[in-house]
Amino acid sequence: MRDRELPVNHKDYSQPIMKVFLSYFRPHWKLFALDLSCALVASLIDLAFPLVARHGMYHLLPDRAFEAFFMVMAVFVVAFLLKALLQFIITYWGHMFGVRVEADLREDLFVHIQSLDFEFFDRNRTGQLLSRMTGDLFEITELSHHGPEDLFIASVTIIGAIIIMFTIQWKLALLILILIPLFLLIVLLCRRNMILTSRQVKVKLAEINGEIESGLSGIRTSKAFANERTDYGKFAEANEQFKTAKCDNYKAFGRFNSSLEYFMSIMPVAVMAFGGWLIMRDQMNYADMITFYLYISTFINPIRKLGNFMEIFMNGWAGLTRFIGIMRTKPQVVDAPDAQPLQDVQGRIDMEGVWFAYEPADEDAPQDVLRGIDLHVRPGETVAIVGPSGGGKTTLCQLIPRFYDVDGGSISIDGTDVRQIACQSLRKNIGIVQQDVFLFADTIAENIRYGNPEADEAQIREAAKAAEIFDDIAAMPEGFDTYVGERGVRLSGGQKQRVSIARIFLKNPPILILDEATSALDTVTESRIQGAFDKLAEGRTTIIIAHRLSTIRNADRIVLIDDGQIREEGTHEELMRRNGRYAELTRYSETSVRQR
Repeated sequence: MRDRELPVNHKDYSQPIMKVFLSYFRPHWKLFALDLSCALVASLIDLAFPLVARHGMYHLLPDRAFEAFFMVMAVFVVAFLLKALLQFIITYWGHMFGVRVEADLREDLFVHIQSLDFEFFDRNRTGQLLSRMTGDLFEITELSHHGPEDLFIASVTIIGAIIIMFTIQWKLALLILILIPLFLLIVLLCRRNMILTSRQVKVKLAEINGEIESGLSGIRTSKAFANERTDYGKFAEANEQFKTAKCDNYKAFGRFNSSLEYFMSIMPVAVMAFGGWLIMRDQMNYADMITFYLYISTFINPIRKLGNFMEIFMNGWAGLTRFIGIMRTKPQVVDAPDAQPLQDVQGRIDMEGVWFAYEPADEDAPQDVLRGIDLHVRPGETVAIVGPSGGGKTTLCQLIPRFYDVDGGSISIDGTDVRQIACQSLRKNIGIVQQDVFLFADTIAENIRYGNPEADEAQIREAAKAAEIFDDIAAMPEGFDTYVGERGVRLSGGQKQRVSIARIFLKNPPILILDEATSALDTVTESRIQGAFDKLAEGRTTIIIAHRLSTIRNADRIVLIDDGQIREEGTHEELMRRNGRYAELTRYSETSVRQR
């Protein structure tokens, strides 16, 4: 695992959707040109055969030039062999073009999603985002490859055949030219309904993916509560809605395909009837009639391609619209134009009149979570933040690394407003240990290395020792190569927490935030890793959020936040003598511990 420079995306997603889409073709235009060139040659071969066959029926066979006739047929055997080769190039390299476009789309989408704020992820489910990065992009890929190719082949073949047919018998060609706009009218009438149903399918697919992701992620909780029926009910409802949307979508395509089949069936009948009438009037001969039939059969594949194009276009356009929708979502937390990196960090944190409210999910006015917070933390000082749940403790700490931006006031590090600091630099200098530890489905070594992707094995071992997890790892059969499972499920709560502490040791930040890092652990496990926390906090500015007040008595300062405001501040002894809210919470906490 090594750092890679994030790619810079210069595309303007405020432009029309089609213009944005075509911008992804530009880096791979050579493959695109190869695909269309091969498609053009293949179409020309199809157009040439009926014309050459007509020449044979007009001249070679009546003149008994059998050798020349069979030579021409042999040439077309080779020509169709060439067409088969061209078809291989179209299939393979055309799909390679689509794959490269898809890879570029996915890369831009992934990097853009990484740039979005916590607020975006508060509002969007993981399964829905996953659906956009897989299913939607696949549909866009199909559109990028098959869309232009099918439309190009159909256009060249149909237009070329009509021009040739006009040179043979303009009256019969005019009849075909009248039938084709009728077909296009059918396409336009069906188009609107197909777009609506395709979009609805995408929405419902994202919803069912969200339910599946939620069900799989929470399977242990589901089993613990014996709530399989509840989870199945949610899935079944989403599945039924997806099925209904899919049926509506297929109904729309069914109407289109049935109209298409009727058109393709009626065209030979129209040619037969009108051509027969022309033969009866001596305005056409049988050779020309056969030539027209050959061109009608040449029409069949392009017309089917037009039908296929419509299906691909509807699905791809729905996916493309959703893709552009995400790419047009702007992050609220961005680097200022003159943002500078943090250097020689001392760790002083100053909060001046901080106000903050989360964006409401509905039209109601946002509720302030923090109201006029003033807090100053000296370099190397350990400050504990306590208070009832929902008082704003975690929110306050999430504002320091700019996971959200303040609505009012300011937060500064070493005298520089965090909004004037480059986010990457800011967050690299802040280490966060949370209650809900996230471990990747990888080895213990790779999870520790996440704190510093450039770390070697020796540094990983030293970090494990500092976090007091080394002995546990050494006792495992595979040691540091032990696979931790999804979200670290194969490790105990204490082991997961110490792995996360080892990450921070490896990161070695000057500012440390412990967000209820031990509240999910039992008291025995908590006491085992308290030493690791104490060692981790040495020489760092440390902010501790804790519910168990016994763990923060030795903090340099304790701040009690309730209802978004600082209510009390001082050392443990000072606050106990004050006999206020903190003393009340402490006595309640001690009583709870004794009752366990």
